[in-house]
Amino acid sequence: MLSRPQDFAALQERGTMRSHPLLATRILRTDAGPTRFALATGRVLGSAVVRNRVRRRLREALRSMAPGMQPGWDVLVIARPAIVGAEYGAVTQALRRLLTRGGVVGGEGA
Repeated sequence: MLSRPQDFAALQERGTMRSHPLLATRILRTDAGPTRFALATGRVLGSAVVRNRVRRRLREALRSMAPGMQPGWDVLVIARPAIVGAEYGAVTQALRRLLTRGGVVGGEGA
């Protein structure tokens, strides 16, 4: 997981943005070690219970895609309000599409 302020600053400055109605991602190629993720779930989504549920669903979707991921990326996943009412399959499909477009998930994992 991404946690250092320097990592977030690098994503903000040099990362590329990909968007979907449910999610947005900011992706940066690092070529250093495994792919690292951070999840952003703002208060606009709802209560702490709702935000935690969204984070659990996103982590599970990422876990299911792990075998097809390429190493050496930093990814920030930003949840949008529409994700709260979305089904798990739609969330997984949206995340897979964004990560494939960004180059994080290879052809065999998609």
